[in-house]
Amino acid sequence: MKQYSHQDIRNVCVVGHGGAGKTSTAEAMLFLSGVNDRLGKIGDTSSLMDYDPDEVDRGHSVSASIAFYEWKKNKVNLIDTPGDSNFVADTPASLRVVDGVVIVISAVDGLQFYTEKVWTGATELNIPKIIFINKVDHEQADIKSVLESIKKKFKVDPFCINTAVGTGEKFTGVIDVISKKFHSYQKDGSGENKTDAIPDLMAEEVNYSFGELTELVAEIDDGLTENYLENGELSKKEFDDGFKRGLEEGKLLPVFFGSATQNMGVDLLMDAIIDYFPSPDQRGPVKGKNSKDGSEKLCKADPKSSLAAFVFKTIADPYAGRLTLFRVFSGVVKSDSSVYNATQKVVERVGQVYLLQGKKQIAVTEISAGDIGAVAKLKVTTTGDSLSSENNPIQFDAVSFPKPVLTKALLPKTRTDEDKISNALKRLCEEDPTLRVERKAESHELLVSAMGQIHLDVSLERMKRRFGVEVNVNTQKVPYRETIQGTTKVQGRHKKQSGGRGQFGDIWIEISPLEKGGGFIFENNIVGGAIPKTYIPAVKKGIKEAMDTGVLARYPMVDIKIRLYDGSYHDVDSSEIAFKIAGSIGFKKGVHDCRPTLLEPIMIMDVTVPCEFVGDIMGDLNSKRGKVLGIDADNDLQNIHAEVPMSEVLNYSADLNSMTSGKGVFTMEFDHYCNVPEHLKAKIIEESQKNLDKTG
Repeated sequence: MKQYSHQDIRNVCVVGHGGAGKTSTAEAMLFLSGVNDRLGKIGDTSSLMDYDPDEVDRGHSVSASIAFYEWKKNKVNLIDTPGDSNFVADTPASLRVVDGVVIVISAVDGLQFYTEKVWTGATELNIPKIIFINKVDHEQADIKSVLESIKKKFKVDPFCINTAVGTGEKFTGVIDVISKKFHSYQKDGSGENKTDAIPDLMAEEVNYSFGELTELVAEIDDGLTENYLENGELSKKEFDDGFKRGLEEGKLLPVFFGSATQNMGVDLLMDAIIDYFPSPDQRGPVKGKNSKDGSEKLCKADPKSSLAAFVFKTIADPYAGRLTLFRVFSGVVKSDSSVYNATQKVVERVGQVYLLQGKKQIAVTEISAGDIGAVAKLKVTTTGDSLSSENNPIQFDAVSFPKPVLTKALLPKTRTDEDKISNALKRLCEEDPTLRVERKAESHELLVSAMGQIHLDVSLERMKRRFGVEVNVNTQKVPYRETIQGTTKVQGRHKKQSGGRGQFGDIWIEISPLEKGGGFIFENNIVGGAIPKTYIPAVKKGIKEAMDTGVLARYPMVDIKIRLYDGSYHDVDSSEIAFKIAGSIGFKKGVHDCRPTLLEPIMIMDVTVPCEFVGDIMGDLNSKRGKVLGIDADNDLQNIHAEVPMSEVLNYSADLNSMTSGKGVFTMEFDHYCNVPEHLKAKIIEESQKNLDKTG
């Protein structure tokens, strides 16, 4: 395998909204560079990037994949990311390990919501960006409106490095504004282009565009501005240096045009990746910290430096085990060596290291600074972990993953599935940090949370295919609570005599409500030794256990204060168990006189949608007993802040998708408990009783 120095490596992420043509663009690059002997098509086995059965079946990416190619004697590591909000786990992690981003935008659909999300993520990390406007060959392509929306949303003037000659069926090629050459393409997917002089009708337009670009580059710094004003132009070196600096600082946004499926204009994009994106050493040192003392560390792309690497993806395979993908920021990861996991604080044994070409693993002796590789069967390392040397432990900031928004209860179909389900879910969660699993002791449910229905479906399909586990999916139970609204005093007395030593416990307690969120308070007001101190904890324990199953619908009781103020005991027959039973008896008897009521969980929701859907969303939230707390505007998007009962939004992911045609997103988290309206209480209590009757 050819070795590349870090100066000859480009690490690039292809991002954008689903359907824009990210994977098609990546496949065209792999074909042009000779990695694939045919132009890979999405939805069949010719695709190197979308190789997972879920991706072949669905015709779109569901997880990030990586491949590499050589172009102009440089190695390009290409990470193709999903564009569906159901599969966002890999994108924030992938952005952490690249030095350039290609944003693919459809000339037909324009700038869509998810593209704005990844733009923001790349901007926060100061990653240079290039835009590739795809599908120019489509009959509904509208380049002008796409460029206008880019300028409006991204607050940066996009500059067309090449100009499309025609659109739809009349799209024949592009003109490179800098070289002033016309590249015409055969429409056979070969990617071959013929270079000609600019058509006379477009010469003036191209010269004007080049002048505009030169002015933009000259504005990057005062020195360039001075030279431009003095000479009326920039030298090639001044232009190239200024252009790269403007790109790295986010002041310039180059735009390219083409058709990935026709393989038109992709070669010029590949040239730009080499010419404009920085190599790992040009990007500058990456900040980390010493995991022992917290001091800042700067990791330079130098193979002779101490090891510092970051794990950005984990692949769970039932046969090969866990496959860990990482970027080396400094130092070298060698086969048959040891590395220190600075996050988990353990030493990991490294076996064979690999380069990845889609699903193909290519064995190599080492992965050096600036490069991306993989290793199998690390025991504890997972996504977001940092690898280094033990004597110089360097840790990078964790990746911030979005929270899942859809939760369902899983029931294994068979006893065999029940035994295997925990391990299968554990492996899937290692691979996908946005998939969450929780066992609810209260409801005896196994809950799985995902980014949406499609995300959940794909996860369960993978569990069945990879691990042979099948499940039934149910709506999760709402964790209602019970509380009281009044105060009472009551005696709890337990006396039992059956020959020999008996049981005796006698207490007087006052039961009163607390404010919402008050939890449970137990106050001991016993004076004069009416009850020995050794029995007081038993009384509290008995009451706590009685509160675990309420009196209305068997839900746990909360926000209650107990004041133990009197009682009596027997020298021989009293015991901890007797007073525990007395506490339980007293509470159960008295709570009926305290006007018990039901509480329901209230969720705080942030729903982000385009302006045209705001009315529908607010109306829907109101119909769900929601309360809109405010609306924040962000250009053409509106963020609706609301609180809504959990029982009303258990399937909100599907509701929002239906109302907005997939253009809306939301987050949701528990906020507080509130009284259930009177007209709904009877139904909840009846449903609870039915469930109790079923379970016996």
